[in-house]
Amino acid sequence: MSVAKSVRPSFRGDGATLFGIHFKNLLLTLVTLGIYSFWAKANVRQYLYANTELGGDRFTYHGTGRELLSGAFRAFGLLFVIGIIAAVMEGLIHPLAGFIVLYAGAGLLLFPFALIGSRRYRLSRTSWRGIRFSFRGDYGDFLAIYAVGALATLFSLGLYYPFFHAKIRKYVVEESRFGNQAFSFSGEGGDLFGRHLLLYLLLPLTLGIYWFWYSAYRHRYYWEHTRFGTTRFRSTMTGGELLGMVFVNGLLTIFTLGLAYPWIQARMMRFQCEKLELSGLEAFEAAQQEFQQSSSFGEGVADALDMEMAGADFFGL
Repeated sequence: MSVAKSVRPSFRGDGATLFGIHFKNLLLTLVTLGIYSFWAKANVRQYLYANTELGGDRFTYHGTGRELLSGAFRAFGLLFVIGIIAAVMEGLIHPLAGFIVLYAGAGLLLFPFALIGSRRYRLSRTSWRGIRFSFRGDYGDFLAIYAVGALATLFSLGLYYPFFHAKIRKYVVEESRFGNQAFSFSGEGGDLFGRHLLLYLLLPLTLGIYWFWYSAYRHRYYWEHTRFGTTRFRSTMTGGELLGMVFVNGLLTIFTLGLAYPWIQARMMRFQCEKLELSGLEAFEAAQQEFQQSSSFGEGVADALDMEMAGADFFGL
């Protein structure tokens, strides 16, 4: 029985080129009074994806600034309506009623919608070797998982959180596709519960530093329980490496007054790629195209709420 050859993705981009892209984007955004910012975001994504390589081939980002602008218009329209309803409730009933509307609308309803919508849009605009990724999850199904998990986490004083987080990961991974093939996930929150309790103990004793070890452990666990057909994944990220990356990035940000951000982006992309390993690409090579178009509305809501794809890493998983 042959053993699948292990491969790693790699990032070929550099901070200097990214700096030029960001500088041009900044100038055009200022000249257009902010309108070009949507094209700027698309430009950066196109560069990052085009310089991420797997098995000798690079990824492609197909999203456009026009799509992002359209999604943003609809998202801000929705937020405006929620704000009006909250103001009316506050004036007619009680200030608490307005707060409840905002909390329920922006927190319990919009956050999961933004996460699902953003992932659906981002994956549908990503391809490798001409085959598109996609996300088939349903907002109603995810909302049920999110609402129950959020309430259970609240009433258990955070003890339910590893179960909640693992269920989100499972749903997100298993509803993701590459072509006509789905990913699978076998992780369980119970496997993380012990580390979660240890986090409660060590977080204050280490002044928060233990969080990096917990995050790296969870990152490794999630990838080790992710499959794509016969392809298995493995992460080699350690807590010390993650702490070092974040610490150096923080120093670069402080001492350059933020000018090093493009180099930080390149460092993070390279770091994520170098720490991920795939046991062969046969399953990816066997996948066939099954394109699914997606609206940029959810992506616009995510931008309006100032959130990225929560928990996303390579492949957007």
